[in-house]
Amino acid sequence: MTQEYTAQSVTAGEERHRPESRVRVLFDRWRRDPGIWRRGIITAVFAVATAFLMMFHAQIPNTIGNLGSLTETFLAWVGLMVPLLLLVALVRRSATALIAVLLPAIVWLNQFGGLLTDKSTGGGDFMVATHNVNADNPDPEGTAAKLTESGADVIALEELKEDDVPVYEKALAGTYKYHSVQGTVGLWSKYPLSATRPVDIKLGWVRAMRSTVTTPEGPVAFYVAHLPSVRVKLHAGFTANQRDKSADALGEAIFDEKLDRVILLGDLNGTVNDRSLKAVTSQMRSTQGAAGYGYGFSWPASFPMARIDQIMVRGVEPTSSWSLPRTESDHLPIAARVDLTQS
Repeated sequence: MTQEYTAQSVTAGEERHRPESRVRVLFDRWRRDPGIWRRGIITAVFAVATAFLMMFHAQIPNTIGNLGSLTETFLAWVGLMVPLLLLVALVRRSATALIAVLLPAIVWLNQFGGLLTDKSTGGGDFMVATHNVNADNPDPEGTAAKLTESGADVIALEELKEDDVPVYEKALAGTYKYHSVQGTVGLWSKYPLSATRPVDIKLGWVRAMRSTVTTPEGPVAFYVAHLPSVRVKLHAGFTANQRDKSADALGEAIFDEKLDRVILLGDLNGTVNDRSLKAVTSQMRSTQGAAGYGYGFSWPASFPMARIDQIMVRGVEPTSSWSLPRTESDHLPIAARVDLTQS
């Protein structure tokens, strides 16, 4: 009798410790809880508000501190609210909040879930790279060496300090026979350059350029640009007006480009989600979005939070996109492979 009772107790004890049994007990407890639907209303409201923020970010006005652009720059990070709200819903034992949290989770996955998959297709025998090298870079020679090691056919550099230009020219000369520096931006290429000129982006000094690279597959128009920096200030919000005017001017230059194949390399100081860059993004494809893996955040290098450095194409098929190893700059260099025979 004692042995039978003991065996039954052991069996019951094992049953209680099975994972599925614990889950069943939890749900049974929640089902009998009369407040399960009444609790968590505030959490549910926050969940719905988070979903609406992601769904209708384009409706946030830029008239006050460029709030819309600021939101769009870091829009992907809004998704962090989902696990936070889920945790609160579980702690509060609120079915209402749990159901509400599904809404921002679905919206985020719809908008950004695709970036979690590898979209590279392989192939693409032409490689390009771009890097804001930082005017205060303490090791320009080492930075140039790392970029050379990438094997890129064409490299664009931004934020070139006049005193450092000879250092980059010397360090890159062995691999890149052709180059041009216009103001604070430059283009280094294994193939001949022609029709090189500054591009006026309404700044009063040169921070953008255009050049034709004669690749093995024919001429390709390359643009290099470093749009003005933006700042987040308590009294002024997201100060991006000058950046926005420069983006419009750059977009006009690219729109007027006669060649069918165009590649833009540079630091645009904004993400492709930012509506203020639509003059550029509306007519070009981001290699990261089309053929990259993950978000490809490039700034700040110590803890990347946004992809403000861009490789964008028109009339060219991107096949892969990725970040290169960190240099002494505050930006990560980025690279992409493209197929020049397809569009």
